[in-house]
Amino acid sequence: MTAGRIVIGGSSGFMGQHLQRKYRAEGRELVTISRSGADLSWGDQAGIDQAVDGASLVIGLAGKSVNCRYTPENRAEIFRSRLDTTASLSAAIASASNPPALWVNSSTATIYRHAEDRPMTESAGEIGTGFSVEVAKAWEQSLFADDLPRTRRVALRSTIVLGHGGVLGPLKNLARIGLGGAQHDGWWPVSKSRRAAGTGHFPGAKRGAQRFSWVHIDDVARIIDFVEQHPELDGPVNAAAPYPVDNTTFMASVRRVLGAKFGPPMPRWMLEIGAIGIRTETELILKSRWVVPEKLAAAGFEFEYPTLDAALQKSFDLAESNS
Repeated sequence: MTAGRIVIGGSSGFMGQHLQRKYRAEGRELVTISRSGADLSWGDQAGIDQAVDGASLVIGLAGKSVNCRYTPENRAEIFRSRLDTTASLSAAIASASNPPALWVNSSTATIYRHAEDRPMTESAGEIGTGFSVEVAKAWEQSLFADDLPRTRRVALRSTIVLGHGGVLGPLKNLARIGLGGAQHDGWWPVSKSRRAAGTGHFPGAKRGAQRFSWVHIDDVARIIDFVEQHPELDGPVNAAAPYPVDNTTFMASVRRVLGAKFGPPMPRWMLEIGAIGIRTETELILKSRWVVPEKLAAAGFEFEYPTLDAALQKSFDLAESNS
């Protein structure tokens, strides 16, 4: 294991907390940055500069969750929270006399287009359109904007991360009350304002056929370790398990692992009403994300959880032991 200080920007979220536990258990020196409850706050640029100078690894995870309604205010904050924090880390690295060898920054596999025809890879994937894609593009552009010749940079294009918490908490509850069926796309009115903002989801996959790419949180942490140990890896890296499924298969696996026998399909109109009620967007479940880990596979990375049922079982076992 590579030694040296690790700086985590955006340490209070799902992934940040997981990484904190892992690195502290390994005895690595760790400095955390967050809006609250961390060693440093985002407004303390001098402190961030000092923490980054001499670090071996910087991990950028900060950004407002996209699990919200895409109001103008939320859209602005989704952009600002990513770009400002990434720029802060970049400025710290640029000013360091002993800059880190590696900077791994969050990105998202949502950068790729809605894909039902073939999987998206780093080399041949096609970039999509719309608000979520523009966020991802701007985030990566901020990562690579400055000239940092002594620091290798990796944009971790993460798929849906499974583990104790995150997306699986609500899905577990829905499945147990008989609402764990496949999510079916269909027609729904898209206003002019949503068309202009790129936030409207237009009908795509039929009857739960939208692809669902995923990765277990333990494997994301192992991917970061692997990237740290493999200097040939840089640029975009897909953090995705090698065997994605479709939405119907994913929800059937959730029900099977939980022992929920009943789960009728959920039509688009029900999903839209539910999304309004819980203040989220249906794009998060209806866009077909078909992503595979081309670079990691070529470099020899082996997933601990390559198949869905094992990843879900591990995730729900953890959930049960912590509930």
